[in-house]
Amino acid sequence: MPPHLSADRPAAQPPSRGSVDALITRTRQLKGDVDAVRRDTPADGSDPQGRWQRALYDLALHQLSDLDEHLAQLRDGPQPLPEAPVAAEAVPAAVRAAPATPRHDSLLSRVGSAEWNLLNDEASWSGELYQILGRDPAADPLTLDELPSLVLDEDRPRLTAMVTDCLIDAKPIDGEFRILRPDGGIRTVHMMGEPVLDADGSTASMWAVLRDVSELRRSQRTVSETRDSLQRHRHHAQSERRLAVELQEAVLPPWRGSLRLPHQGPQALDLAAHYLPSSTSALIGGDWYDALELSDGDTLLSVGDLTGHGVTVTSGMAMLLGALRGMAVAGTQPGQLMTWLNQLLDAAVQPALGSAVCCRYRPETRTLTWAQAGHPAPLLFRDGTGRMLTPPDGVLLGATSGAVYGQAEETLEPGDVLLLHTDGLVPGRREGTAAAHRLLELAPRFDEARTAQECVRAVVEEFGETEREDDACVLIARVTP
Repeated sequence: MPPHLSADRPAAQPPSRGSVDALITRTRQLKGDVDAVRRDTPADGSDPQGRWQRALYDLALHQLSDLDEHLAQLRDGPQPLPEAPVAAEAVPAAVRAAPATPRHDSLLSRVGSAEWNLLNDEASWSGELYQILGRDPAADPLTLDELPSLVLDEDRPRLTAMVTDCLIDAKPIDGEFRILRPDGGIRTVHMMGEPVLDADGSTASMWAVLRDVSELRRSQRTVSETRDSLQRHRHHAQSERRLAVELQEAVLPPWRGSLRLPHQGPQALDLAAHYLPSSTSALIGGDWYDALELSDGDTLLSVGDLTGHGVTVTSGMAMLLGALRGMAVAGTQPGQLMTWLNQLLDAAVQPALGSAVCCRYRPETRTLTWAQAGHPAPLLFRDGTGRMLTPPDGVLLGATSGAVYGQAEETLEPGDVLLLHTDGLVPGRREGTAAAHRLLELAPRFDEARTAQECVRAVVEEFGETEREDDACVLIARVTP
């Protein structure tokens, strides 16, 4: 198509081949860099943020591929019209077997051009435009009156308005519409154009460039959909966390300051606890601690952990803790209590595993009766040293049906400090003995402490600021003189 004079400026001169080659090189380098970063992005389809990031990388790569194609077309010039088709028997079999429709990431992303002469009602199309619109290159190009026949019914008014504004009011064309190709495919075409004026200022013709942007729009829709999915996921996570926190706070005793029993008070046990959230997960876990004064004067102490995170786990923890309290109030001893908790968890609708330690302290004899279910044993500190209590038999709650749990007794002395904790209190050390060893190193500080709250503070100062993969809690009971 020969150069023309637009409504407001002369046609720009094409850039030199060398400058376009330099742009192509830079574009391909950038495309390679983006592709390299994209390959390093995890392709886990279950992560909404990962899907959104990958969609953005795909969109960037698609746009850079389009830019590469357009620069190459600018360098090489318009594609000539394809030759008229020859007889089928004259075409090699390999060529006849090739698909007739160009790949969407190659020719269909190129830019086609057209000019419609209003004086003689003739039209001129480039070869790329025939391919974009799926037209037979041997056919005559469509006139402006015929062009809407390719456009979907709901988009025709938009095309008509753009062309009318261009021809009558000399407004540039810049818009999109969808076309129905002869092969049945629907494509989105972006059209840009201007009127061409003759010597007396009248509109003589209209020129336009058209580009198939179907894949680009598809990529943009993917980005938008994954962004919306990510926002919904974040909103859901925030709502779930808020609900889990409210449920946890409603169930667990307050940990800010010492735990005070309503009747027994501090005469037999000085109690304090602390909850430490995970630093790697925004969701609340199933860790719990509890202290409950029983009607016979005994004190129930327990800590535990239900596997997982979120509202489901927190509600399961609340159910388990409620059952534990109810059975303890009814006089159930720790070993039998663990057996029934295991049956309860084994029969739950949502399968889960849990661990727990349950202690029953009788102040008259200073006797501690306790049982455990796959949980770190309590630590006993006395006279500046500490040791782990020998655990009775006990498997994880919910691990097997019909499990039987042992029971142990320990006589405490005035000034003793009993530490109960859940896994994860000591970050980076999953082995129970290694975690216990780190905690036992706090014995000198516990010996100097005057209250259970000071002991908890020592634990938090030592382990509270480090990153932990899971929630954790600590409960300390100090036997008062």
